[in-house]
Amino acid sequence: MPVGGKNRALNPETARNPAVLVAVNMIATFLDHWFDPASLGIVLGGTVLATVLRCGLAETRLALAKIAALAARPFDPDRARAQMARQIRDIAKEGFVRAEPVRFGDGEFDHLADVLISRRSIDALHCEHQEQTRARVEAAQTAVHVLGQAAELAPVLGLAGTLVALGTMTPDGTAGGMTGAIAMAVVTTLYGIAAANFLFSPLAAAIERRSAREERDRQAVLDWLENGVRAAAPRPVADPSAGRRILREVV
Repeated sequence: MPVGGKNRALNPETARNPAVLVAVNMIATFLDHWFDPASLGIVLGGTVLATVLRCGLAETRLALAKIAALAARPFDPDRARAQMARQIRDIAKEGFVRAEPVRFGDGEFDHLADVLISRRSIDALHCEHQEQTRARVEAAQTAVHVLGQAAELAPVLGLAGTLVALGTMTPDGTAGGMTGAIAMAVVTTLYGIAAANFLFSPLAAAIERRSAREERDRQAVLDWLENGVRAAAPRPVADPSAGRRILREVV
């Protein structure tokens, strides 16, 4: 028994050490064989530059903004319904004249609340929604197009990196120079294929899916809002003394 009365062979930290060392060695070997900063710079840097030249700086910035938006919280239809329910209750209680727009931080529905209260028109609500939808869909389609161009260009830049690598071979054809050039040629080709199929194409598909889901959810909330407003809005009432109908408020 070791000093202190503890059997080190039964220590879980010691038992895990060989597995950790094996994993570290595997990662180090992988990075040593497949990570080449120069090749990565040629493929990714060249792809980004070629995409900017092909699509323009404005569209590229828009694509970057859409990529960043993927990390943000998506549109929550349940939260939107809960907030717009306050608007419906306010209209039912106060009417359109005294009701105040309900805002909860969503750009479109905050604007639609203003339109609904100021214009008192469902048709105007739909027109504004269509404009907002068209702008969002066009932005998403532009981002998908830019990323599609990047996915198309990445393998081409991988091939360009291969040519650059083969151009670095020494004239005397020494084994060391030839091995390094071939290794760089293989890595740049791999980077180009991987960037196209595991980076740019998946990002384009993710933006497209997020856009389709958001538009579907927004349309469902708008339809629900329309039905709620129609049910809550004051109706035309008859004036018995004049024998005609008076429209108090228009929806």
